[in-house]
Amino acid sequence: MSVLTEELLERIRERAAGSDERNEFPTEDFDELAGAGYLRSLVPVDLGGSGLSLAQMVGEQMRLAGASGATALAVNMHHVWLAVARVMADRGDDALEFVVREAADGEVLAFGISEPGNDLVLFGSRTEARPDGEGGYTFHGTKIFTSLAPVWTRLGTFGSDHTSPDAPKSVYAFITRSGVETKDDWDTMGMRATQSHTTVLEGARAAADRVVRRLDPGPNPDPLIFGIFSSFEILTSSVYVGIAQRALDLAIEAVRARTSMQHDGTRLAHLPDPRRRIAAAGIALEGARTQLLALARDVDEQVEHGPAWFAKLSSLKLRTTQAAKDVVEHAVRAAGGASYFRRHELSRLYRDVLAGIFHPSSEDSAHQTMATHLLGPVPD
Repeated sequence: MSVLTEELLERIRERAAGSDERNEFPTEDFDELAGAGYLRSLVPVDLGGSGLSLAQMVGEQMRLAGASGATALAVNMHHVWLAVARVMADRGDDALEFVVREAADGEVLAFGISEPGNDLVLFGSRTEARPDGEGGYTFHGTKIFTSLAPVWTRLGTFGSDHTSPDAPKSVYAFITRSGVETKDDWDTMGMRATQSHTTVLEGARAAADRVVRRLDPGPNPDPLIFGIFSSFEILTSSVYVGIAQRALDLAIEAVRARTSMQHDGTRLAHLPDPRRRIAAAGIALEGARTQLLALARDVDEQVEHGPAWFAKLSSLKLRTTQAAKDVVEHAVRAAGGASYFRRHELSRLYRDVLAGIFHPSSEDSAHQTMATHLLGPVPD
């Protein structure tokens, strides 16, 4: 059952403009969501959660994003780790069971993967992972776009071990705030309330029981990599589809309310060009939402797409974020000049939706992945 009541969503919507304007973390949103149990949506029922499937979580995140894209994107990273744990557990791997139990107890999970100037993303890191001689590691490097920066208590991160006898290895682990500096540097065009500050790892330690994987760098079929890739692409896409739905709803309201002097006071909703614009937005949104839900269900049902999975997932993220951007632009045009004012909700949605182009997989990466899937690798 959803904990996102209409009353809760409306309160979040009413606060969104203020958080954006002040460039501050939406503390009230976060506290209300946590208090309602939203952060335990993917936690199994027997541990006190709602036990939602990935497809159900997609629906919830779309609804939340319609109230506040930034709030939805911030808590999305917490949900991603729980979805990774579920994807792995469904496939017989309980390596992240401790993460689920800690989330059930109230810990807040964040993503410390992206690095400045590193387009390898999951497949290679500039951060040093130094063995501590006890099976654990200390991490030394810089991570960017760390959403939930003001409130996270567990950071899932990775770095490169270049010193062990079997090096190089990519080391994935969870750390606390000890040995971590959070910079106050989030001042962006949109998605301001996520407060996705830069995180500097200054010897942050993961004990042996917090080290999840040591993998060869590069593409890897390991369940952890599949879990991260699928959960991140699907749940992040859900935020932008939710933003697009809200923009379309506002556009429909606008064309129903506005009239044309040129056409003797006819409502715009009855004129060909506005109708076509609304229809184009609806068609783009329908395709993106259908693809998103279909892939989420495929993950839940363990459909075997084999090597096609990564092409499907990267193309999903590209399609949904591009479709969302197109929908919001149609909505802005339909709503007219009023939407250009900062006080108009569409102005914020227009800025927020642009953040979609910066999440992995990038446009170039998605095309490269699909080309490799369809044509094979480029010969050396």
